[in-house]
Amino acid sequence: MSCELWVVWFKVVLDRPPVPIVNKQNPFMAAASSDFRLDLTRRPRRMRRTASLRALANETDLQPHNLIQPLFVIEGEGAAEPIESMPGVVRLPIPLLVAECRELLALGIPAVALFPKLDAAVKTDDGREALNPNTLVLRAIRAIKAAVPEMAVITDLALDPYTVHGHDGLLDLATGDLANDATVEILAEMAVLAAEAGVDIVAPSDMMDGRVGAIREALDGNGFDTVAIMAYSAKFASAFYGPFRDAVGSASSAGTHHLDKRTYQLNPGNRREAMTEIALDEQEGADILMVKPAGPYLDIIREVRDATDFPLAAYQVSGEYAQILAAAERGWLDLERCRDESLLAIRRAGADMILTYFAKAYAEGVGR
Repeated sequence: MSCELWVVWFKVVLDRPPVPIVNKQNPFMAAASSDFRLDLTRRPRRMRRTASLRALANETDLQPHNLIQPLFVIEGEGAAEPIESMPGVVRLPIPLLVAECRELLALGIPAVALFPKLDAAVKTDDGREALNPNTLVLRAIRAIKAAVPEMAVITDLALDPYTVHGHDGLLDLATGDLANDATVEILAEMAVLAAEAGVDIVAPSDMMDGRVGAIREALDGNGFDTVAIMAYSAKFASAFYGPFRDAVGSASSAGTHHLDKRTYQLNPGNRREAMTEIALDEQEGADILMVKPAGPYLDIIREVRDATDFPLAAYQVSGEYAQILAAAERGWLDLERCRDESLLAIRRAGADMILTYFAKAYAEGVGR
């Protein structure tokens, strides 16, 4: 190469802009000393730089007082019964149930929701045990309110723990479907019995038409106008309920986890129908509205939140709990981080309160 060409080549090289130093371990990542700069007015990462700055910019808070712990109650005074399909969740006899409520209150959890698991011998086609003034769940309410009066107690109103077929109401033998109005009559009587036992909130989960209005009328007519109604307003016919049916024994009664409840629970694809149910429960006198399940229906929670100022609950159901546990047990997910993220997402969508089997564990984590 001639001297002139060498001079031209060196001039080209020297006139080039400097090449950024690269990280030898990752040649695709420019070193921090690079002179390259984007001309940006807004840099959102500024407020994520430190834990203190992230705390200042936090938009969604999740505290133990936002949580409700579902509890399963059984007869007797013996040991707790583990529920195989819900690791970490147990059925409790009343003495242990009361002790659990004391622990939950000390952790800052303000409310429990009770679900009885009855002996098969007391289950019937018509679920008449639900109207026994001394039935298991009513004794549990009395015991909790006597020992831990500060704890808000919620009781479910539906017939599935009491029937041999596992459905939420009375079956019409002629049609094979639930008898709506006859079921509502029983639910209203159940509400009054629960109020007499000292319950703070009744929670009809049956999805019968008109049940909220009938329950409100029955409570008020019997002098219980301070007892609140948490309506399962948008309860979908979900595949995520299977472990719960183990827990209360409705699966063993019916012989399957896959009970078909599509004639009364909502079609999972129907958003507008869910909003109709929400509006009806508002009109009929509900104090709290609910969406169930929670995680697969965050869009519904958000839409309800935008449509109403009523307090809004969401139920993170047994299948949501079980799938996180199962993946964590296999090492596929970080249990605590996934648990907390799932609950935060429900809060972010608009829920004021969350029924979750993670309530106690989450509260214990906050306290650490």
